[in-house]
Amino acid sequence: MHWQPLRIVNGSPVLFQVTTPGSVESLSGKWIEHDVAFSFDSRSKTWIGFAGVSLDTAPGRYGLTLTGKTGNGQDISFQRDIAVGKARYRKIAVSVPRQFTEPSPEQQQEIKQEETLKKDVFSRTNPQKEWSGNFSAPAIAPITGVFGTERIFNGQVQSVHQGLDYGVPSGTAVAALNRGLVVLARPLFFEGNCVVLDHGQGLLTLYMHLSKFEVKEGDQVIRGQEIALSGGTGRATGPHLHVAVRWQGIYLDPAKLLSLKLP
Repeated sequence: MHWQPLRIVNGSPVLFQVTTPGSVESLSGKWIEHDVAFSFDSRSKTWIGFAGVSLDTAPGRYGLTLTGKTGNGQDISFQRDIAVGKARYRKIAVSVPRQFTEPSPEQQQEIKQEETLKKDVFSRTNPQKEWSGNFSAPAIAPITGVFGTERIFNGQVQSVHQGLDYGVPSGTAVAALNRGLVVLARPLFFEGNCVVLDHGQGLLTLYMHLSKFEVKEGDQVIRGQEIALSGGTGRATGPHLHVAVRWQGIYLDPAKLLSLKLP
């Protein structure tokens, strides 16, 4: 068994690649209290599983437990301890319109309704692998905001930056990071116009602050396909593209996902 990246830290996506000693009909895993779905890759003759480590995970060694079933119905199991280190993330101050740090009662109701919508969308991920090959950048542009940065909005600590910002002008084409299903394409209070793609195995990518949608919910897309135009809608200091990666309820560093060499 091996994994990418070799050094795992809090906030990292992780790709497990497992070679079994004999023929196995199914394989599943459990790591840091999360189920890990595995799919067999016929080209590499290995089992592929996507996972991740939350920002809140403390440094230490965590056991990955694998269970499977052979062709004759025999159960097999295996465990491997995997080290997780601690990443260093910075702090920045940001100024935004007051409504985004002190929303009105009407806006609070809107936010509450959107939280229910997002909870429903995020809970309906496809356990089967839909992504194929490497993930590619959504645009060719400089990075203006990195993952894990603690953001102080108008003097108050409000959130941790849970994505990657691209410095693009409004109207720039936004491409899908990989193959997937459009599970959300609509305006939201904080995210602005937002597209969410389901890539399978619990993995989602989110594209925020858009000015125009080029896809609709239910569409199947391929890597590099134009899905929207960038903008500055929602809680944004100006036009840019915010991309986030979510796996089973936790946000992961998109830059690390883009650097993985995938089968």
